[in-house]
Amino acid sequence: MKTFELVAPCHFGLEAVTKREIYDLGYEVTRVEDGRITFCGDAEAICRANIFLRTTERILLQVGRFHAETFDELFEGIKALPWEEYIPKDGKFWVTKASSIKSKLFSPSDIQSIAKKAMVERLKEHYHVNWFEEDGAPYPVRIFLMKDEVMVTLDTSGESLHKRGYRLMTSKAPLTETLAAALIMLTPWSGSRILVDPFCGSGTFPIEAAMIAANIAPGMNREFTAEKWTNFIERQLWYDTVQEAQDMVNTDISVDIQGYDIDGEVVKAARENAKRAGVDSMIHFQQRAVADLHHPKKYGFIITNPPYGERLEDKKDLPELYGQIGEAFRGLDSWSMYMITSYEDAERYVGRKADKNRKIYNGMIKTYFYQFMGPKPPKKA
Repeated sequence: MKTFELVAPCHFGLEAVTKREIYDLGYEVTRVEDGRITFCGDAEAICRANIFLRTTERILLQVGRFHAETFDELFEGIKALPWEEYIPKDGKFWVTKASSIKSKLFSPSDIQSIAKKAMVERLKEHYHVNWFEEDGAPYPVRIFLMKDEVMVTLDTSGESLHKRGYRLMTSKAPLTETLAAALIMLTPWSGSRILVDPFCGSGTFPIEAAMIAANIAPGMNREFTAEKWTNFIERQLWYDTVQEAQDMVNTDISVDIQGYDIDGEVVKAARENAKRAGVDSMIHFQQRAVADLHHPKKYGFIITNPPYGERLEDKKDLPELYGQIGEAFRGLDSWSMYMITSYEDAERYVGRKADKNRKIYNGMIKTYFYQFMGPKPPKKA
């Protein structure tokens, strides 16, 4: 079976998590760049990567890479690519996105227009036609320029992979599902340990944790653009991959995952989201303030995304709020806390310096992932 170069975009600063996921899925990583992992795989890998990977935004099929500093070079470079291997005569093809960083060609609309013309010229020569109806399957193209190096890809996913299908209702400052999963996977948490999110919002951290614990593949209940690419991905591969995912699910496991929020309507929405994700029986949601956070068990985890002024009327409330977080955490014997926030004074008001601190961009917001480590539980005899 033909192998492809597949590209998995991810959050800046979390490349190692996505790389590990790809290795665990059984594929060879060939390149690691900022916010992007490239790996080798066949048609089945396209299906499996879309359905199983938790931390990537989409799966791109790399059609080619080349250097271009002028629009002529861009045109010729794109025309030289083997588009006929991917796009059938009736295929609908367009450049859905072009981005340029530190390159001489920087106008996205011009890049999109010239790329489309080059693709049309190539396919006209191959199919011996002067006009394409474009009434068949969709083949969206994404082009990235970085320091005059052009990467041309086909988008196999369609809607971003963070759209798992369970989150219809969100709170004011939601964390994407892919980022939440990546942050959980960055911690040593496993399903045998307690996990509490005292600012659960729409429930993303608890739901993603429950899906990880129950081995629920994030993409098993949604559709992908490449499902329609029957000219080189057999439909049966998608059915087989979904069946593989279904066979791995185990929701009968015993876990202790809890989500609290001070807003009762938000808690209600989180419960609905968990139900759609198929993990409502695994999570205990409750309307509760962070000041009331306590737990009798030891060696638990707080993993949370507290307010940091984006969704509060005024930042003046933050010192008191982070002080309450610190007080609650000090009352939890031997627990660990992992907290993503853009609030610069978080450590000061929590009252403890983080053991580790990682800078992560949540969309355009620069945030910090503070890691306050508790002791490891004793090994069982």
